[in-house]
Amino acid sequence: MASANPQRELTLRGLVLGALITVVFTASNVYLGLRIGLTFASSIPAAVISMAVLRLMGGGTLLENNMVQSQASAAGTLSCVFATFPGLIIAGFWTHFPFWQTAGLSFAGGVLGVLFTIPLRRALVTQSNLPYPEGVAAAEILRAGADKGNQRGLQALIRGGMLASLFSFFSGGLRLLGDGLSLTASAGSAVFQLSAAFSPALIGAGYLVGLSGGMAMLTGCILAWGVGVPWLTGTLPNPLHLPPAQFAQDIWLHRVRFVGAGAIAVASLWTLIELMPPVLRGIRTMLQRTSGLTTTTERDLSARTMGWLLGLSMLLLAGFFAAFLAPVAHGFWPVVGAAVLFCIVFGFIMAAACGYMAGIVGSSSSPISGIIIIGAVLCALMILGLEALGLTPDAMAADGQKLATAFTILLLSAITATVAISNDNLQDLKTGQLVGATPWKQEVALIAGCLVGAAVIPPVLNLLYQAYGFTGAMPRPGMDPGHALSAPQPALITLIAKGIFTHSLDWSMLSVGMVLGMGLVGLDLALRRRGQALPPLGVAVGLYLPASVSLTLAGGAILGWVLKRVRHKRHQQSATAEQASEDGGSTGTMLASGFIVGESLTGVLLAVLSGATGRDNVFSLAAFVPSGVASVLGALAFAALCWTFARRTLQSH
Repeated sequence: MASANPQRELTLRGLVLGALITVVFTASNVYLGLRIGLTFASSIPAAVISMAVLRLMGGGTLLENNMVQSQASAAGTLSCVFATFPGLIIAGFWTHFPFWQTAGLSFAGGVLGVLFTIPLRRALVTQSNLPYPEGVAAAEILRAGADKGNQRGLQALIRGGMLASLFSFFSGGLRLLGDGLSLTASAGSAVFQLSAAFSPALIGAGYLVGLSGGMAMLTGCILAWGVGVPWLTGTLPNPLHLPPAQFAQDIWLHRVRFVGAGAIAVASLWTLIELMPPVLRGIRTMLQRTSGLTTTTERDLSARTMGWLLGLSMLLLAGFFAAFLAPVAHGFWPVVGAAVLFCIVFGFIMAAACGYMAGIVGSSSSPISGIIIIGAVLCALMILGLEALGLTPDAMAADGQKLATAFTILLLSAITATVAISNDNLQDLKTGQLVGATPWKQEVALIAGCLVGAAVIPPVLNLLYQAYGFTGAMPRPGMDPGHALSAPQPALITLIAKGIFTHSLDWSMLSVGMVLGMGLVGLDLALRRRGQALPPLGVAVGLYLPASVSLTLAGGAILGWVLKRVRHKRHQQSATAEQASEDGGSTGTMLASGFIVGESLTGVLLAVLSGATGRDNVFSLAAFVPSGVASVLGALAFAALCWTFARRTLQSH
């Protein structure tokens, strides 16, 4: 196309390629988030795809590849709004996801996130010793690609995606393979249950999360299903005479899950307390610096541009908040003004906290879910305060505070976009610093990513809802609730917001969770003194998520740890041991990312077909398979998939 210019950076073809990659990773993350409550970092896979495509087109440079991955990463991260918007359907306020409101609030919140990263960049990236593991890894991949390409990584990504797609189609489409295994046993009246999902995406996510996070979630799962559920089923009555398996699920859903929510709140609050001093020091250092930095690698968007973007974001937020309230309420401008101010102040504080945490443990492990829970409580309390001052419309208090609950979720959606983007963009800016990128150009690419991602999110949410439904909120009668998306975060956010307004929260279980959270914080502090760790937030999330999710994800983390040790032992005597270990780790990362992308995109495609036909079992051949055979076939196929993953990872040297 054009000559290979090392200064080529922000290009039209790069923006187009970034937009195309954005569609793929945004759809994947929305599906994965609604299914298991987790997303994956898209920086590294986006960098690999960008290098391969631009290499074929000719003239691609390291800096151009960096812009593409920054744009795609921003959009993939914006998909974190999956944690809030579906709550409006679960709460019974929406019946679908309106395009302009969903996309507009996602975009406005995302732009605020980009703007917040600009002052934080110097405080937390340029003048900081934070490791930024994902940002450094992405930079290394980009550098390697600039020298010799990364065809092996791309091949691993594609191979993993194809394997996961085939498995998911036979499991979720044809339904010839079971999608999980569940065993239930009783000891007296106490019920024990063990569940595991046959999910390539969960294996990939566990591999990427690592042993510490995986073991934390496994610990939470053991506390929930090895302690909480057996104890409560053994002591509480069963007036409806439910079967043991169903009784255990009912106890977990309505009791133990609240313990997890309380522990998440405490663990998140402790994380924020730990982060505040270094964040404030970094910001103070930034404010003390003089302006006048003119080098290319220090030039951000101009103050005037930032001012215009801030004004635009505030106008968009105010406009969409008002449009949400106008059809059902009057005299809502005080609420709108307070909501916009809340987005700015709380959004910046949380962006700084999450950005610092991302610099320590990576974007994927940053406690965004906990931040959202804290935000839900603060949003609801703010609205209650406005009600006490007589500044809210009467409609907000009507019908069991239904409008107040819905507006809390809507406000929280914008904040989620802001926090998520800030959390991920600092990783991208770290990558840019390491490869010599121009900050203002990277910030433009990040905003472009927000724009494309915001446009993709509403149709994907609508497709998934119409095809699968959410647990407790099905779009049509007669749909199979067993295939509904669990949507764990939206369900919890809705429960908390509604519970605060109607004074119906189960504070007993929440209190137990808070006490448990304090104990987990103390245990983690003690372990740190010995050079070990048990992340309290990971344990709390393991309590809250279904056992099938936590166990399979922990299995992926343990598999990754075993493969790493085997690689190291196999090559420790070799002169190329370090390089071989790096190659194996890179291949494992790409295969794991491929597993996530493959299963997620297959789920989205099945959702498209389901929406087009109006049936959620259009390809199902389950009627032709004897009872129990699908589960056995699923277990065998899943074991073969894990074995293939391990073999490919160990052979990569």
